[in-house]
Amino acid sequence: CWIRPSPGECNTNGIGAGGMRKVLVTTVPFGDRVRLPLDLLEAAGVEYVINPLGRKLKEDELAEMAVDFEVLIAGTEPITEKVMSRAPGLRMISRVGIGLDSVDLLAAERRGITVSYTPDAPAPAVAELTIGLMFSLMRSIHVANAQMHMGEWRRHFGRRVSELTIGVMGAGRIGGRVLRHLAALGAGRLLVNDTNPECRLDSTMPGEWVEKDALYREADIVSLHVPLTAQTKNMVRREQLLGMKPDAMIVNTARGGIINEADLAEVLRAGHLGGAAVDVFCEEPYNGELSSIERCLLTSHMVSMSIDCRTRMEMEATEEAIRYLAGAPLQGVVPPAEYQVQREGL
Repeated sequence: CWIRPSPGECNTNGIGAGGMRKVLVTTVPFGDRVRLPLDLLEAAGVEYVINPLGRKLKEDELAEMAVDFEVLIAGTEPITEKVMSRAPGLRMISRVGIGLDSVDLLAAERRGITVSYTPDAPAPAVAELTIGLMFSLMRSIHVANAQMHMGEWRRHFGRRVSELTIGVMGAGRIGGRVLRHLAALGAGRLLVNDTNPECRLDSTMPGEWVEKDALYREADIVSLHVPLTAQTKNMVRREQLLGMKPDAMIVNTARGGIINEADLAEVLRAGHLGGAAVDVFCEEPYNGELSSIERCLLTSHMVSMSIDCRTRMEMEATEEAIRYLAGAPLQGVVPPAEYQVQREGL
């Protein structure tokens, strides 16, 4: 059940007047630090409602909330066949971000619903925080911080980036940035693989292409930058984790479900691996077993949440929604290859 938003959350002029409410903004926060996306909607006379629950919506909540809307400015909530069937007037989904695993693209295609996204906007923020998580693992910053807050004074030995072999799984927009950052920082050796068999490093991309097994076996840190698909779900399980060096570390800032969370907890509790950093989870908010393991660094799906990148994501998704409502050409339409990925997963 949800309540009608307060007047400050709803605009009822122009394009959206005199009919169904036009735009439901499901992603939160939205326009909190920089109000420009809301200003754009209001300047265009678009009627909008912002998710009144203030958190990631569950499927049933979104199905109930989306009934009267033509456009969703969406986050990572599940936009399923069920949701779409409850919203007969839905014609456009403008995704704030890059991941499409939460959107049933094939259901949207059947229903004539256009889907757009903002794949480039979050990349700088995700890459930088990924590097930050690596450094925290390398020097046990998160462990020392927790111990200090409990009144314990301990000094931890760590490792330097120039002494490490770092494996990057996924050499796309974000993985490529991570590789370039690591090269600039003087990483000892960079190993690269990608789930796309046609992907190969070009002359501008640092790193050495290796097979997946070699990447897991030889890397001191493994960083994951692949989309969540039928092929990558549970890609990193007990077998892969135990195949890593006993003191190796793993970072997941891609999508929940790529690492099997139960297997990761089991392997860490058994004393294997030097640590893990996880920003994305199968169920969010997360309150599972990893939260009780000291050397597992957890963050709250916040890798894209720099002020500039979040604002760019919101602005691009908002501009696309406005273009759709105005009948103008769209700029961020999801390409056919993304639909094919979901077809192959059936």
